Amino acid sequence: MTKTRVGDPFLSAHEYGRSLPKFTVNLLVRNVETSLRFYRDVLGATARYSDNDFAALSLLGVDFMLHADHSYDHHALYPLLIAAPVRGAGAELRFLGVDPDKVEECAKRLGTPIVQPATDFRHGWREVTLLDPDGYIWTVGLPIPALE
Repeated sequence: MTKTRVGDPFLSAHEYGRSLPKFTVNLLVRNVETSLRFYRDVLGATARYSDNDFAALSLLGVDFMLHADHSYDHHALYPLLIAAPVRGAGAELRFLGVDPDKVEECAKRLGTPIVQPATDFRHGWREVTLLDPDGYIWTVGLPIPALE
């Protein structure tokens, strides 16, 4: 694993790994800082830690990670990663509890691609669907009040 970080991480890899829940998401990204701007400024995630190689994020109490592509250059996934023309196709990452209209407004202001504008759906969510800088698909929304 090639690292470009200078200094010590906020936790050792062992400590952080053992702190994660039974299910989490780790997204491989071309540039951590570019992706971090999307997650922080558009979706409202909090960066618990970030450097050039890695970011530990939290959104609505859910922890997830970003790893820079270069940090996987010795991993078995790396050949598949660099050969993939698109990332995220076939997987939709969803968060209930994030205001889709506010996210859409931020996305427009920052030039984030909007796949589906904020819309009310029959399944009970008002949601917006976006692409992050690496093409991962994110849908965030709020429950629609029940009609009486």
